[in-house]
Amino acid sequence: MDIISQLQEQVNTIAAIAFNTFGTLQRDAPPVRLSPNYPEPPAPATTAAPPPTAAASTGTATNAGAANPTTEESPNNNISEQPKLLSAELVKAAKQFDALVAALPLSEGGEEAQMKRIAELQAENDLVGQELQKQLEAAEKELKQVQDLFNEAADNCLNLKKPD
Repeated sequence: MDIISQLQEQVNTIAAIAFNTFGTLQRDAPPVRLSPNYPEPPAPATTAAPPPTAAASTGTATNAGAANPTTEESPNNNISEQPKLLSAELVKAAKQFDALVAALPLSEGGEEAQMKRIAELQAENDLVGQELQKQLEAAEKELKQVQDLFNEAADNCLNLKKPD
């Protein structure tokens, strides 16, 4: 993969990491009181907890909860660690981008030399385009000849056939 494609891919990676970081922070951020003058929101209506089932009394549910990584303790730890992990990932991607930029070849001779090189490449492109156009015209002419010969051969075959 060329370096420009790598740069484009790295920009996409940085954008995806930033998008995921902002989304995760927005989703997992605890509520914060904006102002002491702003009234507290009403507490949500609490419902009675369902009665314990036989599986819960035998300990089966607690074993299933222990195997599940989303326990009450785990999200709190993740919420405090996620911003650090996500920002480290974003910094790492930015450093990779900087390394790719540093690997770009330096322009030789400044803007005038680049403009001269662009003009040379454009002239070369025009010459190649003219040659391709000539080849295309010759191919279309040959195709027309082949189609005419095919039609003539088909007509001859049909004319040789005796009507029933």
